[in-house]
Amino acid sequence: MLLLGADEAGKGPVVGSMFVAGLVVEEDRLFDLAGWGVRDSKQLSPAKRESLARKIRSIASDHYILEVKPQVIDELRAVMTMNEIMVRSFSQVLSRLYADQAMLDAADVDAERFADRVKTASKTEILVRAEHKADQHHTIVSAASILAKVSRDASMKELEAALNCKIGSGYPHDQITLDFLCRWVRE
Repeated sequence: MLLLGADEAGKGPVVGSMFVAGLVVEEDRLFDLAGWGVRDSKQLSPAKRESLARKIRSIASDHYILEVKPQVIDELRAVMTMNEIMVRSFSQVLSRLYADQAMLDAADVDAERFADRVKTASKTEILVRAEHKADQHHTIVSAASILAKVSRDASMKELEAALNCKIGSGYPHDQITLDFLCRWVRE
């Protein structure tokens, strides 16, 4: 049986893109993921995420990572809610992949509603379920969270190189990011 997991990284930053990753693996490969120590990307160091991402991609039947740039989010926010943006983003990922069933990290207070809306928008026949904290409870979603986070981390490094300065994680709790924003506004 082919299983699909999907998760995002970068839904709430003040700098940088959001990434939604979908990953398809054969059900029996879940043992590999667990054996490698795959878990929620937030619980892993950047080096560990990088190492695991290579292993995850090596056993994936398929995967797709969608980048949603901040400008796109800003434009869409003028005409829709962030929940609607999440539905559209996850549905774009699902529409690119095939599996027998999918588990999503719910990006809505109502996980069942999120799953139904993503399924409808993606026009898929896949059995779609969503749970809150699915990245902590389902290894396939943990693996997708790692792919999304590694993509976001790489994107932030590219932005730092392009601007020739430290930006940090791009999240408002990061002092490096706050310092960058203060300098940026001053300049």
